Amino acid sequence: MATPGFAANAYASIKGMGAGNLMRKPLSSEGAGAGGPDFQALIGKALDATAEAGRKADAQTASVAGGRADIVNVVTAVAESEAAIETLVAVRDRVIAAYEEIMRMPV
Repeated sequence: MATPGFAANAYASIKGMGAGNLMRKPLSSEGAGAGGPDFQALIGKALDATAEAGRKADAQTASVAGGRADIVNVVTAVAESEAAIETLVAVRDRVIAAYEEIMRMPV
């Protein structure tokens, strides 16, 4: 069974994937306009966090298949990965909607 510390770390890692937390982390300011964070760096961080969550879920799945891990750890890792993917898809959808809105504006 998962320990309370493990559950707290899982919650913290899910919470750390949110867009608000990405804005607070230091980013490279190359090409950033008006001293704000670079959009490309924000998207890169989000992609890296999503990929890392997927790798963690895969590693936990392999561990449980080998009998070295608990199923609760696998479920937690998969839930983290799912939350990261859903967040990334939601951001993608908002960017596409914003682009479409801009393209509808009269020149």
